[in-house]
Amino acid sequence: MRTIGVLTSGGDAPGMNAAIRAVVRAGIYNGMKVMGIERGYNGLINGHIKEMELSSVADIIHRGGTVLKTARCEEFKTEEGRKKAINVLKVFGIEGLVVIGGDGSFAGAQKLSEAGIKTIGIPGTIDNDLAYTDYTIGFYTAVNTVLDAIGKIRDTSASHDRANIVEVMGRHCGDIALYAGLAGGAESVILPEEEYNIDEICKKLIQGKNRGKLHSIIMLAEGLGNAFEIGKKIEEVTNIETKVTVLGHIQRGGNPTAFDRILASRMGARAVELLMDGASGRVVGIRANQLIDMDIHEALLIEKKFDKEISELTKMLSI
Repeated sequence: MRTIGVLTSGGDAPGMNAAIRAVVRAGIYNGMKVMGIERGYNGLINGHIKEMELSSVADIIHRGGTVLKTARCEEFKTEEGRKKAINVLKVFGIEGLVVIGGDGSFAGAQKLSEAGIKTIGIPGTIDNDLAYTDYTIGFYTAVNTVLDAIGKIRDTSASHDRANIVEVMGRHCGDIALYAGLAGGAESVILPEEEYNIDEICKKLIQGKNRGKLHSIIMLAEGLGNAFEIGKKIEEVTNIETKVTVLGHIQRGGNPTAFDRILASRMGARAVELLMDGASGRVVGIRANQLIDMDIHEALLIEKKFDKEISELTKMLSI
């Protein structure tokens, strides 16, 4: 294999740059030309491709976002759009492609693989919603970003004897809310994987207030009702002033943690190794701190299991 390509697709995640850097440098180290495809599958269809040099990925391992940019692409979901993409790959002589992204990005990589393009997927998403791997690139950085916000919110909440609802990303997978809730000492965590009882949350807040607790943090995964309406209900029942903080896209940014930089570097290098070995339609992951790879189709079929143990621990420690 003489020429490979790399792209980032879907939502950005801290650590994507470290993965790009690893793919580019591992490819060049092994005598290959590496082409950077800008703005995901949209850029692939439109030929937004440039050759990457060692200097192209200098000084990016610590940066959030993605130097290759990212975008969502409805056209690529059509057969005609994918034919355009395949033709562009052939024009640029790209024999293998590394796709960094989430499940939607992997679905696109699977289609390319079925069409004869050698593809390898790297999991880059803050949601940690890919079941085949213990962790995705960007997840732990997002959790740390939330923790930093919780610390600041706790300062002002304690000063005013308030409760504060902190809404975070994770519409279908509540790992950010769960892990940040445990590490941040939240009184309650509202997750998509579990039904919640607003009366039980209010009861816990009242009990805490009665024993002298000055403030409370409630983690809420997005999409589980209106945070402001939940806050209003809590305020009405408990008579505790309740504020809402929606963290939004701040969770996607920031310098990646050491964990995410190392994970991304390991996965990027492994993806290049797999292409050199002639593999295709595979995704790289990590289990028990060991890198693994498996078929994309099989990986996407695995159902994400809710971490009941962490949830129960969070509840126990928040009494």
